[in-house]
Amino acid sequence: MRLDDSGLLASLHDGLFQQPLWHDFLERLRGRLQVSYASLIFHPPHESALVELHVGLGKSLNLEKIFARHATGEYVPQRLMREGRVYALGELIGTDDSALRAWRDEELLPVGIEDLRAVRVMEASGVNAWLCCGGKSLSSSVASLLTTLAPHLRIAMRCFVALERERLRSSLASEAFGRLNFGWLTLDAQCRILDMTTHVDQLFQRNGLLRRGRYDRLTPALPELDRELTVLIKRFAQDADARPHAINLSRDPRMDMLVAPFRGGSVAAGNAPVAIVYLSGDRSSQADRCEQLVELFGLLPSEARLAWEIAQGIPIAEAAANLKLTVETARNYSKKIYAKMGARGQAELVRIILSSVLAIA
Repeated sequence: MRLDDSGLLASLHDGLFQQPLWHDFLERLRGRLQVSYASLIFHPPHESALVELHVGLGKSLNLEKIFARHATGEYVPQRLMREGRVYALGELIGTDDSALRAWRDEELLPVGIEDLRAVRVMEASGVNAWLCCGGKSLSSSVASLLTTLAPHLRIAMRCFVALERERLRSSLASEAFGRLNFGWLTLDAQCRILDMTTHVDQLFQRNGLLRRGRYDRLTPALPELDRELTVLIKRFAQDADARPHAINLSRDPRMDMLVAPFRGGSVAAGNAPVAIVYLSGDRSSQADRCEQLVELFGLLPSEARLAWEIAQGIPIAEAAANLKLTVETARNYSKKIYAKMGARGQAELVRIILSSVLAIA
């Protein structure tokens, strides 16, 4: 059977972007073949169970029973199904499988599914998919169309697997960025946000120094920073080899921004990005960190404040001045800090703090 202009192929390839997946394709297929039930069964990447997508009859017929692992631990029907060949219900159930025959009698026949056609395809990575149609009496045109659709279904499944793999990678990268209090966003020539990691909004909310403004424009709270960012974006739009520029947005809690020209190509629709902005921000203020040092190591609040200064690599004389202490008092505090934290010097103090839960607090 030839594929006509009914949109069957277009809906097959669009189906991986739908929710539920491939719903329009299955509806078109059911209407084209005038069958009661149509389903697509596949084994998603990184999942242990089969998934059945279906239309018709208002409920699932659990056709995955034909293809899923039996109690014997064998995939007998799956292994007997040659890829691209269309099979009838009698071939899939067989005469020696009482459990499947009972399932047919109890679930298929009462709803009018007297016959079935199924074709198996296998994507290059090993993901199996089965396209099935069921009804009272199926003509030869059903098998003909399923045979014609099989190579197109293989391509659609390959795209689906690739998309799911990229979604997983993106999810893992996003989680890592979140743990590092790090994010990025891309801007067009008008400073409008085109794309960003999921944690950027959290960084925005943490100190209010940046926000998504009207027309999705990245809008700094400080006018001078807004002007500086506008100049940078114009420069990067004209010169993709311009030097990146780092900006400190806040010291407590610390938040930094690196604005760099976007050098990657993009085939996405819409405006092309001209800049990428990397954001890094601390979750806690200095006061929060000092409270946590008190809780973790039993320091006095005054000792905790000095410990945090020392942990930033600040010389003891400068730390004393920052905290309005005499150098002698700061030295006495530092001896108590090292003793309570089990540190033999500034380097070990830094190591203890960075390897403690403060690193992820």
